[in-house]
Amino acid sequence: MSSTFENDDIPQDLSSLEDPQGEAIEVAPGNFVYPDPLYHLKLDYSSESLYATHPTLAFEPGEYVLVPTRYGKDLALVMGKVRVPIGIRPDDVVTIERKADSADLARAEDFREREDKAFKVFREKVVQHRLDMKLIATHYLLDEPKILFFFSAENRVDFRDLVKDLVAIFKMRIELRQIGVRDESRITGGLGVCGRPYCCHSVTDKLKPVSIRMAKDQNLSLNSLKISGQCGRLLCCLAYEHDWYCEERKSLPNEGIRLFYDEANFRVTEVNPLTRMIRLLGEDGRVLEIPSSRMVRVEGKWKIQ
Repeated sequence: MSSTFENDDIPQDLSSLEDPQGEAIEVAPGNFVYPDPLYHLKLDYSSESLYATHPTLAFEPGEYVLVPTRYGKDLALVMGKVRVPIGIRPDDVVTIERKADSADLARAEDFREREDKAFKVFREKVVQHRLDMKLIATHYLLDEPKILFFFSAENRVDFRDLVKDLVAIFKMRIELRQIGVRDESRITGGLGVCGRPYCCHSVTDKLKPVSIRMAKDQNLSLNSLKISGQCGRLLCCLAYEHDWYCEERKSLPNEGIRLFYDEANFRVTEVNPLTRMIRLLGEDGRVLEIPSSRMVRVEGKWKIQ
């Protein structure tokens, strides 16, 4: 790592900032053809992304449609057509049932008012049962009698008695879903350190796990305050350009290598893929900063032209 960041306050364990490394994403076979048109949809209450199609009907951005979700049939907002699917599995594509009509929209608006009341009831019952859980959002499914409660908690919560009380009050199916810190930020939204809305809330929730390695590869400070977002996890944007940095570094020398130039030994102390400038420190105290175009690899060794 370059000397620029050597004085940063680096915590002993940064693993708590990383996302859990789940199973590899199943990509579509090279010969798989996604349906056309393919639409990007978004669930208003959770900011989850859906990808859907319809064999005959066309939809415009801003329209609401009825689609199957993992919770049940519900309304989703059409964000637009997907031109180049990235990171989407074939199984992720669902079929739109129909465009939402005025009755659907009126019912959804009525549910939003009822969700506010359900939110208050839930919090009262949590206090009554002395449960350590934080309610994030409440949602009534449009097409079936079920209420979703999204909550966060430090540990697993035994909410069986709570569910019994809620069923007795609302007279319908109750589903409680414990979510993580990233999911909480995706649902609630907010502004990041860049001044823009959270990526997970406004761009997409289909982000690959972020690791400390990505920060290291981009020569970023390992100060947790500088590379983590409001959710306490690593910034989502670290993953955006990681592939580019990795590709660029293949044509650049690694930091720490030594070479002989102008009658002195030098060590590469910093490599900047963005500016393509290389900084070297000589054994005689000299500091050189040269463009990468002056460095060539000859028989596996780097030399300065």
